[in-house]
Amino acid sequence: MSKYLFKVKLTVDGLQGLLKEGGTARREVVDRMVQSLGGRVESMYWAFGDEDAYVTVDLPTNTSAAAMGLITSAAGGVRTSTVVLLSPDEIDEAVRQKVEYRAPGA
Repeated sequence: MSKYLFKVKLTVDGLQGLLKEGGTARREVVDRMVQSLGGRVESMYWAFGDEDAYVTVDLPTNTSAAAMGLITSAAGGVRTSTVVLLSPDEIDEAVRQKVEYRAPGA
């Protein structure tokens, strides 16, 4: 499974829904959605600042993550930004790969 961070910004409709349902109810909705995609929620935090919530999930594929972002944003209550998270082992694997590259102007 791959790990993803969803940065969530609520729209006016999303904020009204949150005020009506509360944070725990929204977490349950997110849990069910992620499980329906074959994944699991690692964490979900509400936040101050540019984003209203941060959700880390394990999902089977990038297409599962794309589906989650598309469906939630299309519903109109939120706008999401998805970050693919890499483990230290995955970075080590990337470092070992041979890549042909020339910097601009070099």
